[in-house]
Amino acid sequence: MSDLLTIAGKTFQSRLFVGTGKYRSKQLMARCHEISGTQMVTLAVRRVNLTDRSKESELDFIDRTKISILPNTAGCYTADEAIRTARLGREVGLSNWVKLEVIGDQKTLFPDNAGLLDATRVLVKEGFVVLPYTTDDLVNARKLVEAGAAAVMPLGAPIGSGLGIQNQLNLRILREQITEVPLIVDAGVGTASDAAMAMELGYDGVLLNTAIAEAENSEQMAYAMKLAIEAGRAAFLAGRMAKRSYASASSPLAGAIAR
Repeated sequence: MSDLLTIAGKTFQSRLFVGTGKYRSKQLMARCHEISGTQMVTLAVRRVNLTDRSKESELDFIDRTKISILPNTAGCYTADEAIRTARLGREVGLSNWVKLEVIGDQKTLFPDNAGLLDATRVLVKEGFVVLPYTTDDLVNARKLVEAGAAAVMPLGAPIGSGLGIQNQLNLRILREQITEVPLIVDAGVGTASDAAMAMELGYDGVLLNTAIAEAENSEQMAYAMKLAIEAGRAAFLAGRMAKRSYASASSPLAGAIAR
């Protein structure tokens, strides 16, 4: 209970953040959210029917007494577009938090770091709590922190790829160098071991979606991700043993009775 994650003054017991897209049904999405134990889910502002709230949407299946909404600017390819989308999400009452995405390449969905930085500066000045989705670029991450980002969210692999953590070295460097704000791995996680690896690297949380939504048994995977996050965090806090080039007996002979 004492190991809480704090972002912009808000505390979370769960370090697992989950998305809302690609599920086979909204009912399944809601069950997976509950099983995962998540306390914040990300929702694309563009996917919510903001003009006719009488129509069913993902919002109807999110228990907002237990789960906070993190609107995202998915599908935005310019800073101006992302800024307008974030403002719209706040105006309709979703949240003043935003997972900021400014996409720079349509095929890889890699972020446009320059546009991301511009949008972060504007939105922070307007009172948003900005969590930018970015590359594993240390220099850009530092600039985002300086611009007022409440957390930095580097990718582990392309969005929705399920490739797992492909850039351990860069993520390690980011973790060593960025200590002012939480770091959350966002994108690329495919299974529980990927989530555990991110946490063992010392990351403060993991945001994922496709790994659960497209699993053969989404509910079982949601549970696996919950356990992976907890296990990875516990392992990081425990401090792993040193790696050795040669064997070291588990039962030392020193002090043994000679026969």
